[in-house]
Amino acid sequence: MTSFGVRRVVTGHDENGRAIVAVDEFANKTTSHRMGQTAVVVWTTDGFPVNNNTAEDGAKRQVGITSAGGTVFRVVELAPGVVRFPHRTSSIDYGIVISGEIEMELDDQKVQLRAGDVLVQRGTIHNWINRGTAPCVIAFVLISAEPVSIAGKPLVTSHS
Repeated sequence: MTSFGVRRVVTGHDENGRAIVAVDEFANKTTSHRMGQTAVVVWTTDGFPVNNNTAEDGAKRQVGITSAGGTVFRVVELAPGVVRFPHRTSSIDYGIVISGEIEMELDDQKVQLRAGDVLVQRGTIHNWINRGTAPCVIAFVLISAEPVSIAGKPLVTSHS
């Protein structure tokens, strides 16, 4: 069980093709990219379209922040005072703030996000800042994307 208790329920099929619950557990594959941040990988995929015929547990695959040619579904907890980590990835990221508040810092703008807010992050350099007194929990789905180019020149991707 992680520090913020993410339960994952994954469906599949039995040998007769009937729908079943294949996994029902607290996710336990945690990572951290900086002090004050904990993430748990819920599921990953490789390639498009996704192959739903495998029994492989997608949470057990080794991935970076993103997965080239695939997807990563993770839940992140950002503690108050989390260490800065400005980064850009080659992905489109869908985020849903589950609890708490977080400030998203871009090059010249800042936006406060609260529980229930959603975000579509399209390859921009960004940083998460928790100025509050409680942890912020965000669910992210990162989908591999082409690197962003401006005037024909790709922007530097800081992490994959």
